[in-house]
Amino acid sequence: MFNVVVSCLVVTALMAYLNHRFVHLPTSIGVLAIALLLSLGLVVLKSWGFSGLHAYETAFLRKIDFSEVVLKGMLSVLLFAAALEIDFDELRSHRWYIAGLAIVGTVASTVLIGGVLWWVLPWAGLQLSLAYCLIFGALISPTDPIAVAGIIRSAGAPRSLTVVIGGESLFNDGIGVVLFALLLGMVTGGHGPNLTQGAILLAQEAGGGLAFGLLLGYLTYRLLRSIDNYQVEVLITLSAVLGGYALARHLHVSGPLAMVVAGLVVGNRGRALGMSDLTRTHHDHFWELLDWMLNSVLFVLIGLEFAAVSFSPQVLLVSAGMIVVTLVARLLCAGLPVALFSRFFGLPRGGWQVLTWGGLRGAISVALALSLPAGAPRDLILAMTYYIVVFSILVQGLSIGKVVRWFTAAEARPEG
Repeated sequence: MFNVVVSCLVVTALMAYLNHRFVHLPTSIGVLAIALLLSLGLVVLKSWGFSGLHAYETAFLRKIDFSEVVLKGMLSVLLFAAALEIDFDELRSHRWYIAGLAIVGTVASTVLIGGVLWWVLPWAGLQLSLAYCLIFGALISPTDPIAVAGIIRSAGAPRSLTVVIGGESLFNDGIGVVLFALLLGMVTGGHGPNLTQGAILLAQEAGGGLAFGLLLGYLTYRLLRSIDNYQVEVLITLSAVLGGYALARHLHVSGPLAMVVAGLVVGNRGRALGMSDLTRTHHDHFWELLDWMLNSVLFVLIGLEFAAVSFSPQVLLVSAGMIVVTLVARLLCAGLPVALFSRFFGLPRGGWQVLTWGGLRGAISVALALSLPAGAPRDLILAMTYYIVVFSILVQGLSIGKVVRWFTAAEARPEG
């Protein structure tokens, strides 16, 4: 395990250096692109008869349980770190739209994407049960704007949009994970999805996660307020995240939602009322650096996973079609409500373009796909997920800045 961790850090550091020195892309996107090119190059060499390096990369990836690393390791830290940066008052001002996106939007997107996939697959000579199609819809619906959040801010997007995109991604990650686990449990349990039972279990997991996160955040805040030592206080927040996430899993409540709520409490109450200026500075720097490092490692691993993904003309064709479907689902479930009711939600009237194109898919989708039981459904779902995620990060991630600038310029022009 030590050698695997060291190898991941060394490869990530090298690719981050190459990106910063020569490529000059946002770090997450840059390291993914370099890792993807490396994997693609090794696949080409293998097709030419030079399979040694490709075999070495494949053996290295087998030592890494990507799903375990993301879902039980990195996810808690990344969600907590992202929640620390969200202003609760701004979040509350858009609470109804964010809640609608995270809950109704995620469920609707799951059904829409899963239903279309089930209808399309036979045309390509492929087959998945409706239940597995819905599982795919659940794992691909949550957005992951980590790689694009900085671009959106630097491009001058209205604060209301950055709050909505950030808040939605935090909560729909949790809802998506719960929905995925629920559907997968029903499939592996030998019976099809039951709407009433599913709604009850979803409410229990999500509601329990929110309540546990609130309690965890409050206890952490009280501990922070009782002392003034930045080393100990940083350690308290880190242990609260890792220990709290493990306890949430033991209690069968949503760990991702718990970390989001705990991060909101610590970020708004703990930082303001429980930390000195010195502690706040060290605390913020620690979590910013940890967030950056884990994201970089994560996107390198996504790029390297290309070597483990099977591909065929049929799968590529279906994946290309599902890219369009996921964008249309995002437009219908997130963009259209803003286009129709922008004044009611307090958002710019043209913000639907940014919300639609800025809904990136990321590491959580890949991790969930990798957690599926081995077999033909897993291989097909993993391949489709991987191609959609890579398109999302590289194409949408690299172009969202232009979309934001175009939108901002259009908003600044007088009507008429």
